[in-house]
Parts: sequence; C-alpha cells; structure tokens
Amino acid sequence: MTTMTHLKRFITILELRMVLLVLLLALVLSVASPHFLTSSNLYNLLDQSVVLGIVAIGMTFVVLTGGIDLSVGSVAGMTGIVLGLLLREMPIVPAVGLTLLVGALTGAISGALITFFGLASFVVTLGMLAIGRSLAYVLSGQRSISDIPDALSQLVYTEIFGIPLNVVILLVLYAAAWAYLTHTKGGRTIYALGSNPRAARIAGLNTVFYSILPYAVSGMLAAVAVTLISAQILSIDPLAGNLLELDAIAAVVIGGASLMGGRGSVVGTLFGVFILVMVRNGMNLLGVSPFWQGTAIGVIIIAAVLVEKLLAGRTR
Repeated sequence: MTTMTHLKRFITILELRMVLLVLLLALVLSVASPHFLTSSNLYNLLDQSVVLGIVAIGMTFVVLTGGIDLSVGSVAGMTGIVLGLLLREMPIVPAVGLTLLVGALTGAISGALITFFGLASFVVTLGMLAIGRSLAYVLSGQRSISDIPDALSQLVYTEIFGIPLNVVILLVLYAAAWAYLTHTKGGRTIYALGSNPRAARIAGLNTVFYSILPYAVSGMLAAVAVTLISAQILSIDPLAGNLLELDAIAAVVIGGASLMGGRGSVVGTLFGVFILVMVRNGMNLLGVSPFWQGTAIGVIIIAAVLVEKLLAGRTR
C-alpha cells in the first residue's frame, strides 16, 4: 500500500471520528441546555465559526508542512487597518483586493525567511506577530477606524438561498482548500513536505514554492477574516484578531492534524472549529465563568494532542 493510500485512509478515519465527536457534543449540549438547539443559537454558532474557520484553513496549510504561524492574529489586525485606510481613498473592491494582497505578501515574507534561511517558523512568525501588531498601532494612530462604507456590510448580511454570505464564503473556501489539498499536485507536495522534506526534494518537487505558499495563504486568509469582521461591525480596531492565532492552532489540533506535519485534513479542521465554538457557546449557555473557559479549552487541546499521539503510534 502506498504512502498516499495510507494517508487517505487515515484522513477518512479522522474525518469520521470528528463527525461522531461533533454529533456527540451537540447531543450532550442539547440535553444540558434547552437553548442550544434553537434556531437563533445555531445561527449564532455558524456566525461565530466564520472568522476562526477562515483563519484555521491557512493554519492547516502551514501545520501540514510541519510549521506554525503565530502571526495570523496580528496580520489580521494590521491588514484591517490597511483596509480602513484604503477605503478612504478608493472603492470597496480594489481596497479589499489590495488588502488581501498585503496579507499574502506578509505571509510570503515569513515563508521566505523560513525557507531560504532555515529559520524556525515559531521564531519568524513570533517576530512577525510583534511587527504586525506594532504597525497596526502606528498606521491607525492608536485609534479605531469607524468611517467604513455601509456597502461593505453586504459581505455579511447578503443572503444566498437564506444563508448569510459570510457563511457561504466560509464553505466555499473550505471546499476549495479540500479540493486543492486532496486532488492537486500542490496539495500532495504540501503533505510530502510535512512527512519527509528530504524525500520531497529528491523526488524533484518544487519544495521552495510550496514551503512559502502555505504562509502566503495563511496571511491572505487572515486578511479575508478581518474584512468580514469589519463588514459586520463597520469598524476596525488595531487590536482586531488578538489571540486569534491560538484559537486557530487549537482548532487545527482538535481537528486531528499533527503538529509534526504530514497528517491532517481541512475537513477535520472545520469540525475542530465547530467543536471549539460549540464548547464555548455551551459554557456560556450553562453560565460557566469566562475565567474557567480557558481552562476547559486548554484541557481539550492537550487531550487532542495526546489522542493524536497515541493514534499515530498505533498506525505506524
């Protein structure tokens, strides 16, 4: 059986396990709180999943290569301020397009430093986290930007077949990411880089490009996420995206991806996002103190890593 066949079998089992876990969690929360399965709360769950879900796609790309991106939160904050400033000078479409380009270039810079100089992704993206947050404050003058065109809100409040556009964007992005990682040479290369980078180079794969690409994708999707935040509240704060990187990493880990690279699924990540959002939503409904919620999420993350480690040992 080939390595790719083993990988596909692992992903299938992983995704099935995540579906069952989400259903079990939904059942427990619906019994614990009569408000959980109400239409308003389910809509709230979807809405809360959008921003985290989009950022988690980019984090999945990075983690599959064996890297980590700690800068996504500050990149979101910085590109949000860039968007606000651009909207003062030009129409919405080019402003959003340039904002996404800035996010992609920021991520590509991190990827290039990691790839060409052999620097640790943790260190580079930690440095970019500090730079991004600093630039957000400098560019904004330490103030929120509130003169956002009302038309931008159409990105959130327009409905397609009764589904809000921001949720449609989330689902389309996940479908595109799944198709790319599953059915293209580029997707297979990303998995190969995480599994065995030396073998990927010997096989003649374009390891340089596909080592940088995940960070560019991560930066661009951070910009997409902050654009949707801005469209929803029609305001942009330099603190936007604060600690978003931790939630994104948590969703990817809960979704079954290996932090060592080479194993994981974007579908698993989506369910990881749902689990994270459902747990927080359930604790709010049950009146759990916000000070205890971090402890609960931390326990879930550690348990997910432990389970992944044990299952990985059994499949070797």
